[in-house]
Amino acid sequence: MFLKTVKNLLNTYTNNYKMVFVVRTDIGLRSGKVAAQCCHAAILCYEKSLNTNEDVLRSWIKRGQAKIVLKVNNLASLEEVYKQAKDLNIVAELVKDAGHTQVAPSTVTVLGIGPDVVEKVDKVTKHLKLL
Repeated sequence: MFLKTVKNLLNTYTNNYKMVFVVRTDIGLRSGKVAAQCCHAAILCYEKSLNTNEDVLRSWIKRGQAKIVLKVNNLASLEEVYKQAKDLNIVAELVKDAGHTQVAPSTVTVLGIGPDVVEKVDKVTKHLKLL
């Protein structure tokens, strides 16, 4: 237990952490809808991390809760990033819209990734551009 605590403290103060939102640009979401969908992704990722990766979640919180919004041009690109994140055991959650306003029901709008160590997240997102 003591060694785990020391390791967690070292990780908290030596690593940087971030959460990333990858937004589809091909479905024409308005800015308010993008914000709402990213909020859904943040909650999904937070809840998943609380159950599967709490040490990293706590470190991310202590380090300022960095969040970055990136973009992809289509669903296939979003799904590829999702698969890569899952393959690296990074928390990754897809947001499917209810379809009440701008898009059809169950349209995948945003991918939430993390929180996790910046270098790990960058392995799957470094090629993407800011929204």
